[in-house]
Amino acid sequence: MEVQEVKTINMKIKGINVDSLNKRQQGAMKRHAKHHTVKHIRIMVNAMKKGATFGNSHKIAMRKAGR
Repeated sequence: MEVQEVKTINMKIKGINVDSLNKRQQGAMKRHAKHHTVKHIRIMVNAMKKGATFGNSHKIAMRKAGR
């Protein structure tokens, strides 16, 4: 029996790993990233990992990093 290696694709948006987010959140972040900085995206992803909604994480990021 041969063991097959399973590759996982690391989805990154502006260099930020978004694998921990669900598909809907990843798509939203991909569209959103066009208008915002890396710092803004990083803060949003970290907030969403902790359970914040997209809208709430955006407000947090706008307060901390701005655009």
